[in-house]
Amino acid sequence: MALQCINIAILWRFALPLVIVMLFTPKVSLAKKTKITGLTMNVIDRCWRWNPDWRRNRPQLATCSVGYAGKMINNIGRDLIQYVVTDPSDNPINPKPGTLRYGTTMIKGKKWITFQKTMRIKLEKPLLISSFTAIDGRGADVQIAGNACLMIYKASNIIIHGLRIHHCRPQPPSTVMGPDSNIVSLGQVDGDGIRLVTASKVWLDHNTLYECEDGLLDVTRGSTDVTISNNWFRDQDKVMLLGHDDGYLRDKNMKVTVMYNHFGPNCNQRMPRIRFGYAHVVNNLYQGWMQYAIGGSMNPSVKSQANLFIAPKSGNKEVTWRKSSHGKTSSWNFYSVSDVFENGASFIQTGAVGAKPCYNREQVFPVADARTVRSLTKSAGVLRCTPRSRC
Repeated sequence: MALQCINIAILWRFALPLVIVMLFTPKVSLAKKTKITGLTMNVIDRCWRWNPDWRRNRPQLATCSVGYAGKMINNIGRDLIQYVVTDPSDNPINPKPGTLRYGTTMIKGKKWITFQKTMRIKLEKPLLISSFTAIDGRGADVQIAGNACLMIYKASNIIIHGLRIHHCRPQPPSTVMGPDSNIVSLGQVDGDGIRLVTASKVWLDHNTLYECEDGLLDVTRGSTDVTISNNWFRDQDKVMLLGHDDGYLRDKNMKVTVMYNHFGPNCNQRMPRIRFGYAHVVNNLYQGWMQYAIGGSMNPSVKSQANLFIAPKSGNKEVTWRKSSHGKTSSWNFYSVSDVFENGASFIQTGAVGAKPCYNREQVFPVADARTVRSLTKSAGVLRCTPRSRC
């Protein structure tokens, strides 16, 4: 049965660790307290980041996701293959063993991909990622930069964690190795950091994305059940697009959770921009914008909840933007609840009914007070993880 309200027992289960930390943590610096508070209130991070032996328990991460992606337990189990990237080179047609492309396309079944060392990977063509793949950059500084970037095409059960993705460039039509060792023909590809095309059950967590030629993240063509959490999006015109175009009706079924992310500095628009579907935008930090923060077209539903919106010092201070369909936007559900607005920020609501996410037990999570969002998002983006210590 779908749950919208969390009962008292569930709320107490989530709140108890915070109470214990507050009562028994000795006097520490303000910065340390901020980190502890953020880690304790972040239900994803506290699931695994307290563990100093995280390297030996990497698949534990799959049990920590919430939001529409739900738990990623389909990505783990006895038949899981551990694959280590040792070679930063790339061959889009004949991937070499040890390269990232070999891991994402040539290995069948469940695979958990890690990196032997810090590396910068310049992809010759877009990288397609097969179903049941986890890309885990913890413990190394892994950059995907300078040319083509990532695409999740007709795939499901994907985790992308701990990557720096930047300076992605458009690509002409090409042929690449695709999932399950199949050659795939691609059309023109825009310079997006990560693009989802007809994908489902995808979790993007603790990545840092910036300065790509088109957008940082696109969720398109019927993609759904996506959680976008703990990422840092900065220095970008078009940040996040949810929904392919105004004529693609399959995006009516799209459901996306956008949580614990840091937007800014120097972001212009689309944080996110939604077409048709539903987005729960919750506990994010907005460090200014130029055109707008959250926008949409084609009657989407958006619940903006307990976010911190810090308007720019000058220019547009309104959070929202709407592209009207036949001159009508009054039927849209653009709904703000418990958001905090600073520097004169404002949020124009539309729609008579609040847009509810209707999460199930795997997806539901407690929403933190917006006044704690600075602490909650302090670790957004790629984490610094060292051996035998907490991340």
